[in-house]
Amino acid sequence: MSSAPRTRLCLVTDRGLARGRTLLDIVAAAVAGGATMVQVREKDLPTRAFIEEARALKALLAPRGVPLIVNDRADVALAVDADGLHVGQDDMPYATARAMLGPGKIIGLSITHLDQLAEADARAADYLGIGPIFAQATKADAAPPLGLDGLRAAQERTSRPLMAIGGIDAGNAGDVIAAGAHGLAIVSAIVAADDPRAATMAIAAAFRG
Repeated sequence: MSSAPRTRLCLVTDRGLARGRTLLDIVAAAVAGGATMVQVREKDLPTRAFIEEARALKALLAPRGVPLIVNDRADVALAVDADGLHVGQDDMPYATARAMLGPGKIIGLSITHLDQLAEADARAADYLGIGPIFAQATKADAAPPLGLDGLRAAQERTSRPLMAIGGIDAGNAGDVIAAGAHGLAIVSAIVAADDPRAATMAIAAAFRG
């Protein structure tokens, strides 16, 4: 399923950066500021609470036409009828995820090394979440930064939409897009911002620059 241009500006949630605010409030502000997709990422939340959170996000996003993607957890994605699933290199294979979710859902795959672009999963996924592009502090087990040169090299090796992630903010978003990113996945620059709506608007402006 083609996911562009919905993958243009994806908010990736992180409750640890929310500064006491609810994820619903942050997501609503980001969507008002121009976010075109939301990926809910919860590594430690119990399954029932994760389902409740994802269901609430789906209720918020569906009337606005913004897809909800669940990170890693196919069971949660199925439980709430999410619009898609994002899997990492060590998560379930793309073919398994596709068989579970069906042909109408978006499935994204993380790419942390250029060699992974030659694998079958990378050729089949709807989009590739590539990164980290820059050094970042929101994912403790992140791979070394690929940099803009790595992003350019990736763009030459695949025809799949590339959603860049890792250390991206309003100050460097334009450079990332110029280097070949079709979309941006943003965590701390939105979730931890004083004003998530304004932060999203500032990043979205890079697509018009």
